[in-house]
Amino acid sequence: MPKSLIFELPKIVEEGRREAQRVLERIGSGTHIGLQTNELVLPSKDVSGLWKGQTAQLNFGKEWINRLIYGDNLLAMQALIAGDEATGLPSMRGKVDLIYIDPPFDSKADYRTRINLPGVDIEQKPTTIEQFAYADTWKDGTVSYLKMLYPRLVLMRELLSDKGSIYVHIDWHVGHYVKVLMDDIFGKENLVNEIVWHYQSGGIPQKCFARKHDIIFFYSKGNNSHFNLNEANYPRNKCQACGHVIEKWNNLKKEIDVNGRIYRTIKSNGRIYRYYDDEPVLLPDVWFDISHIQQKDPQRTGYATQKPEALLERIIKASSNEGDLVCDFFGGSGTAAAVAERLGRRWITTDIGKPATLVMRKRFIDQKVKPFLYQSIGDYQKEVFGSNRLYRRIGDLSRIVMQLYGAIPFTEEQLNDRNWGHVKAERALVLVDSPNKLTGMATVRRAYEARNTLLGGGWRKAVVLGWNFAFDVSRAIVQYKNEVDVLVIPPDLLDKLSKKGYEKLVREGSVRFSTLQYLVCKPIQIRSFSEELDELHVTLDNYILLSPDNIPLDEKDKVKLQQVIRLDPLALIEYWSIDPDYDGITFRSLWQDYRENTANDDDPLHCVYRTILRVPHKKGQRTVCVKAVDVFGFESMVTETL
Repeated sequence: MPKSLIFELPKIVEEGRREAQRVLERIGSGTHIGLQTNELVLPSKDVSGLWKGQTAQLNFGKEWINRLIYGDNLLAMQALIAGDEATGLPSMRGKVDLIYIDPPFDSKADYRTRINLPGVDIEQKPTTIEQFAYADTWKDGTVSYLKMLYPRLVLMRELLSDKGSIYVHIDWHVGHYVKVLMDDIFGKENLVNEIVWHYQSGGIPQKCFARKHDIIFFYSKGNNSHFNLNEANYPRNKCQACGHVIEKWNNLKKEIDVNGRIYRTIKSNGRIYRYYDDEPVLLPDVWFDISHIQQKDPQRTGYATQKPEALLERIIKASSNEGDLVCDFFGGSGTAAAVAERLGRRWITTDIGKPATLVMRKRFIDQKVKPFLYQSIGDYQKEVFGSNRLYRRIGDLSRIVMQLYGAIPFTEEQLNDRNWGHVKAERALVLVDSPNKLTGMATVRRAYEARNTLLGGGWRKAVVLGWNFAFDVSRAIVQYKNEVDVLVIPPDLLDKLSKKGYEKLVREGSVRFSTLQYLVCKPIQIRSFSEELDELHVTLDNYILLSPDNIPLDEKDKVKLQQVIRLDPLALIEYWSIDPDYDGITFRSLWQDYRENTANDDDPLHCVYRTILRVPHKKGQRTVCVKAVDVFGFESMVTETL
C-alpha cells in the first residue's frame, strides 16, 4: 500500500529545505550561474517591407532592461540572486516587489499547442498540427510535484523585497498541499487572502458538481507588504465581483438624501443602516466578474493555459506601484509581463518551454513593449546536469541518452570511452557529446574519422547526439552530410527523466532526437541610398529540416509536415529577425517579422521572406546576422560580412 501524502510531507519539506540551502550556499560561495544574452530585442515588427528605424543603443547597467529568460526557473532565480554583471544587473535578492506564478496544477496531463500551417492540397486549406508544450505529469505523482515546488518557493522568498507579495495560482488538484508549503516558507501568519476566481466556462460534469473556480494564495513577505487599498475598492453599485450580493443590493429601494446622493437602507437587529451607492466597498476575495478568455478574444495567443489580462491587472494594481518590479517564473503565454508593461511596471519572466518563450517574444513585439533581453542560462545543460542528482558522471548520462536513442553502448573491453555506442542493425556509430561542451566542426570531424577507423572502421554512418552547438556546426553538417548525422538531444530530457523516470520514457517512446536544422539566405545586397544611409536587401532562400520523423508528432501530423517541408519549407519559419551590424557578441534584434503579423501582408500563415533595411552608412566591413526560429522553437542563425 502506497504511503499517504500526510506521511510524505515532512520528508518533502526536509528535502526541499536542504535543496534550497545548497543553492543559497553555492551562491554565497561565489559559484554563480550566468545568464547568456541571446537577443536584445528592440521591438520593430515589419509593416511595409522597408525598415527605416534607428539602430538604438542601450547602456547596460545605466538603465533598467526587462528580461525574458528561457530555462529552468530554479537556475534562472539563482542567476538573478547572484546578479548578471555582463548586462549590469545587480543581485535581485530583496529587490522584487511582486511575484505572480501560475505553475502546473499536477493535473496528470500533457499540454499541446496547435500550429496552423499553409495548405498543401488543391483546396489550399490550412494544415493544423499539434506539438507538445509542457508536461504536468510527475515521476512519483504529487510527491515529485511538491518536491519540485518547495525549493523554488524558497528562492522566490529570497527575491521578494520586505514590502513584497506573492500570488500563487493553483486549483483543486493540489492547492491544499501547496498551502501547507506556503505556510511553512512564508509563515501562516502572512497569508493575506485565499482568493477564489470563479468562472463560467468549461464543460458540464456528469458525476460531480461543476468545478468552476481556481484558488490564488496571496502571501506577504512580512508585515510591511504593499497593498493599494484604492485599487481594491469599487463603488458599491459597480462591484460586479460581489456577484449575487450586488444583485440583491440592486433590488433594494433607492432613496435620495438632501445632497442628492443615492442610498439604500438595511434593517438589522433593530437598527437601520444607511449605505450610499458611491461609497467604496472593499473587493471581496471571491471574484465572479472575470471570465476565461473566449475563443475569438484578441488576447488569445493559442497557449493552452493562458490567463486573462483582467485577472493580472487586478493583482498587479493592488500589490505594486508604477516602476515596481514584477516577476513571473512560470511565464507561459506572458500575461503577467504584458500587463506589467502596460501598467508601467518593470518585469522579469521565465519559462522552461520553447513554445512559451516564442509565444511571449511575439506577444511583446506585437505590444510594442520597451526593449527587452531574451536570455538563457549560460551553459544551460551543464548547469542542469550539475544540479540533477540522478546521474553523477557524464558517462552514466551518456549511456542513458544512447539507450533512449536506441543504441547499444560499447563495453569497457571493446572501448574505454563511455560516450560511444552503435546501432547494430544499421551499422551506425553513435557519439553522445558532453553537456559541458559545444558540438561543432571538431566533434563532427571526429565522428567522421571514427566512422572509418574505430574498431576496424567500416561503419555505414556516424551519428552525433549533442546538447549545445557551436557557431560552425551548420557548415559541418553540410560538409559531412552523407557520412554524419547531427541530432539534438531534447533540451528538457533531464527534466523528463526527473519527472517520469527512464523506464517510463522507454515505454512511451516519447523521447525524440531532432535534426539540427539550418537556414539558407540569398547573398545579402548592400546599396548606397544616400550619403548617410545604406540599404540592405535581405532574402530568405530555404529552410532545411532534415529528419522530421524525430519531432514528437502524431503519425498523421508527420505526414502533413513532410508535405509542407517538400512544397513550402519556409512556411516553417515562425519568427525571424535581423541585426544589421552584428558585433559577434550581442545579437541586437532591430527588425522582426513573424507569422500572424498581417501589418505587412494579408497572410497570417507565412512570414515575409524579403525585406529592405535602411541603416546608417558604415566605413569598412559590416556583419549582418539573420536569426530564425521555426514553429517547433528551433533556432538557426546566418551571418554574412559585407
